[in-house]
Amino acid sequence: MKSSKCKLLFATALLLVIFVALLLNTLAADIHWSYSGDAGPEYWGELSPEYALCTDGSAQSPIDIRDASALDLVDIEFHYGESANNILNNGHTIQVNIDAGSAIHYNGITYDLLQFHFHSPSEHTIDGMPAPMEIHFVHQDPNSGALAVVGILLSEGKDDNEAYAAVFDHLPAQVGEAEAAGEPIVLAALLPEARTFFTYQGSLTTPPCSEIVRWLLLDTPVALSARQIAAFTAIFDANARPVQPLGARDLLLDSQ
Repeated sequence: MKSSKCKLLFATALLLVIFVALLLNTLAADIHWSYSGDAGPEYWGELSPEYALCTDGSAQSPIDIRDASALDLVDIEFHYGESANNILNNGHTIQVNIDAGSAIHYNGITYDLLQFHFHSPSEHTIDGMPAPMEIHFVHQDPNSGALAVVGILLSEGKDDNEAYAAVFDHLPAQVGEAEAAGEPIVLAALLPEARTFFTYQGSLTTPPCSEIVRWLLLDTPVALSARQIAAFTAIFDANARPVQPLGARDLLLDSQ
């Protein structure tokens, strides 16, 4: 009888330990962060030990682009096709998840395109000046897990940018809302014709600020109309992390 009671108590205690562990993991995965207030960028590193790099890191992004060293760098090879238009409001930005099959090849590594998303104003600045918006194409090396993010500054032009219409005509306004618009996205059409770039080693610009990103910021902007920009800023009007110190890192400009 005592043996049975001991087994029951042990099983109960084990279940309690498992429950507490699962609860803690759930809470850790649900840490609230934002772009303002007491959960804003200046406090990200204090919200969780997992976010410590946001405060303590030495290779953080974004940065102010200035005084880059011009070199003849390896080109970015874009292998972009079409994708279904899978748009999501994730609470921090508008993100478009991309079908498998598109990638870039850079410096001997092929990085698969996973998604692209937007920031307003731009996170990277040029000589201290932000652009109205910035788009980030997030790629991952399937072997190492390292990321390569292609950034493009988005300026204001006169006319609607038809290549971006499939996204900007279907922006989901509510957090968690997804939109599967009918027309596919021609990914290469989202890029400027000139594809020289700045590059440096940096981090995610959102928590946990992991320093695993090769940044490739194209130096030619793409223009959107005032109407398209306003459609985004009506949902997210300030979702940009402030610039971080470059420190001892190299900032290079492709001269070809």
